[in-house]
Amino acid sequence: MLTIAVTGATGAQGGATARALLVAGHRVRALTRTPAAPAAEALRVLGADVRYADFDDRTSLDAALAGADSLFAVTTPFGTDTATEVRQGRTLLDAAAAARVGHIVFTSAAHADRGTGIPHYDSKAEIERHLRATGVPWTVIAPAAFMDNFASGWTLEGLRENTFAWPMPADRALTLIPAEDIGAFAALVLRRRSDFTGRRIDIASDELTAAQIAAALSAATGRPVTHREVPLSYVRTHSHDLAAMFSYFTSTGLDVDVTGLRRAHPEVGWHTFADWAAAQDWPALLTPNPKEPALS
Repeated sequence: MLTIAVTGATGAQGGATARALLVAGHRVRALTRTPAAPAAEALRVLGADVRYADFDDRTSLDAALAGADSLFAVTTPFGTDTATEVRQGRTLLDAAAAARVGHIVFTSAAHADRGTGIPHYDSKAEIERHLRATGVPWTVIAPAAFMDNFASGWTLEGLRENTFAWPMPADRALTLIPAEDIGAFAALVLRRRSDFTGRRIDIASDELTAAQIAAALSAATGRPVTHREVPLSYVRTHSHDLAAMFSYFTSTGLDVDVTGLRRAHPEVGWHTFADWAAAQDWPALLTPNPKEPALS
């Protein structure tokens, strides 16, 4: 039984990883800046040891990582910026090295090591380079596009009007993965350290065109959902980072070996997009929330 520290434990990837590790019988330290949050309490009920940790507070990281066997590390620029993400990522990895953690699994992004020019991919590539320099045994898992994002933001707003608004052509394919599969794969890597140390693995569980995604959403929601291509110029008015990402998705794409992953690691229980969509509470999601900010 390992003691595994999980950052971002109240978020999508960290939460899924923590739950998968708890099911497997490991001791989980759920690291979060908000130990009193409902998501933290839910993990505590499942048996996690919830601890305060802040990437901008090295002392808190040192305390939270002391005695841990392994670390699941996730970073994000959203809410701050890519420079902050890199600084925080380095601080976290340095704290893990100082604590003599035996294995670090860092979750990056598929193709982040290919010089994509996408700001939040390039920041993860920089953290990956720092990870290799720490001298700690490491594994990088690099998820494709998140299925979970289809149940929020402008996609959800569009679905409320029976439209799948997406900044890609109808016939362009994209590889996808839900947070649940990221967590299951991360837990597998953490449990089988010797099989994965020193490896960087792009991961995805399905591949569909935008038209196929719209059809799957139509089947899951019971609505006649049609695809509408959102101009990149519109996305750029909201985020140059996301516009660069969708431009890359369209021009180059994310070629992840979905079939090979399913064959090599069936124990992950990979979900298709249709599986994921069918599991969502669409009646609740599609009911407008008056607290949601209006899209301008």
